[in-house]
Amino acid sequence: MEKTYVTAIIVAAGSSTRMGGHVSKQLMCILGKSVIEHTLNAFENAESIDEIVIVARDCDREEIQKRIDRNGFEKVKKIVTGGKTRSESVRNGIAQCDEKTTHVAIHDGARPLVTTEDIENVVDVGLCYGGATLGTKVIDTIKVIGKDSVITSTPDRDKLVAVQTPQVFRLEDYISALDELKSKGKEAEFTDDCAIFEATGRNVKVVEGSRENIKITTAEDITTAENIMRSRRKA
Repeated sequence: MEKTYVTAIIVAAGSSTRMGGHVSKQLMCILGKSVIEHTLNAFENAESIDEIVIVARDCDREEIQKRIDRNGFEKVKKIVTGGKTRSESVRNGIAQCDEKTTHVAIHDGARPLVTTEDIENVVDVGLCYGGATLGTKVIDTIKVIGKDSVITSTPDRDKLVAVQTPQVFRLEDYISALDELKSKGKEAEFTDDCAIFEATGRNVKVVEGSRENIKITTAEDITTAENIMRSRRKA
C-alpha cells in the first residue's frame, strides 16, 4: 500500500472586502482567538494531517506567524504569499509542500468551525478515492433564474449538495488537472477546487459534513460562529 503524506493547504489570502473593515477576516476574534487560530487548531489535532502550509496576504503574514508561535502549532511549516486567483494561491501553497506529499487537503482559512473529526473523515475517503470533499445536503428549494430574475427551472434538491472544505486530492492528479486547464487558458475561471477535478473528467466523492462548518464572509457570520462555539462548549 502506498505510504501517504497529507499536506493541509490553508487558503487565507482573501481580501475580506465583504466584511466592511480593514482587518483581515482571518485575524478577527471569535471568543478570544482569531479565526485562523481556530482553523489551525482543528488541523493541528488531526492525526491524518502531516504538515500545514498557509497561503496568506503579505500584510497578514507577520500577524499570523505571531499566532502560530503563541499556540505552538508544530505542523505549520510555511506561510506563503497568495496569488491573484484561488488556483494561483493553491499553486503557491503546493510549491512549498514537502517532497513526500502524496495528497493535499485544501481548506478555506475562514472556516474556523471545521471539526477534527470531519477532517479525518474526508481525508480517509480522499486517500481511498483520489478526490473527496465535505458537503451537506441542500434543504431549501433552489430555483434557477434567467433574465429579469424570472425563474426558469427548479433542480431536484435530492441531487444537490452545498460543498464545503477541506477538499482532498491526490497531489499528482490535482497538479495534472491544473496544468490541463492552464493549457486551455481556463485555470483562473475556477473558485472551487472540486470544479477543477470535474472539468477534467475526474471524480470527487462527497462526505457528509456539518452545517456548522460555515465560512466567515460577513460580520453577521462572526456572531453565528460565536454562538456555535458556545453551544459546543456547553455540550
